[in-house]
Amino acid sequence: MGKNKLKKFAEMETFTNVFQCGARELLPASQTHEMAGHWRDRYFHNDNPIVLELGCGRGEYTVGLAQRYPDKNFIGIDIKGARMWVGAKEAELAGMKNVVFLRTNIEIITSFFAAGEVDEIWITFCDPQMKKATKRLTSTYFMQRYQQIVRPDGLIHLKTDSPFLYTYTCEMLRLNAYPVLCNTDDLYAATAGGSMEHNDRLDDARALQTHYEKQWLDRGLTIKYLEWQLTHKTDFEEPVIEIEHDTYRSYGRNYNVTNNS
Repeated sequence: MGKNKLKKFAEMETFTNVFQCGARELLPASQTHEMAGHWRDRYFHNDNPIVLELGCGRGEYTVGLAQRYPDKNFIGIDIKGARMWVGAKEAELAGMKNVVFLRTNIEIITSFFAAGEVDEIWITFCDPQMKKATKRLTSTYFMQRYQQIVRPDGLIHLKTDSPFLYTYTCEMLRLNAYPVLCNTDDLYAATAGGSMEHNDRLDDARALQTHYEKQWLDRGLTIKYLEWQLTHKTDFEEPVIEIEHDTYRSYGRNYNVTNNS
């Protein structure tokens, strides 16, 4: 491990806006973190809605949403600490009180939140995990976990460049009869022809762009957006369909979006 990563990990331990806890650190007896059910009263000190960003990476969306919506509380979740350091550092220096980061595995997300504690979830440009369905953040495997912590009829947002993940998620939503509130396979070409509420949803989805989103747009790829209500279910149907795999890969972080290099 490089010295820079070690330095970031050490600094993360000093941040007041970062919680770090893996599966091995949870008590075997309860498998519940001490913050579960207490994010509002112990950290945010308000009754505002809680919004999660899953696979937050460098925290660009988490911080951006927190700046855009000061009347909501945002929690960025990822296992990659060196990336998370960027957003956590920015929020810490800015003194932002409505954003916090949780470094853990998303597979054990139910250990960190009480039933109905979460209002919304954003999934932004996650790995489409084309080889294994249970690793996809929009799979029924994860839907079962989300419904344990999201309030009844809470919202889930997906922004993705991946035709594979978009097609899969559309089929998952259809099979499981989730109410879809917004659906476009080309976010920035979508016209304002619907209701005011529908157009507001599109505007919210367009409001922020991550480094990788700008990269996809620069390469001529389209951004897909889905928003649905997470109604609680007992039976799930996992899509079993053939979907053409994505044929491209991302550039590294050093790719210059402006100069195409």
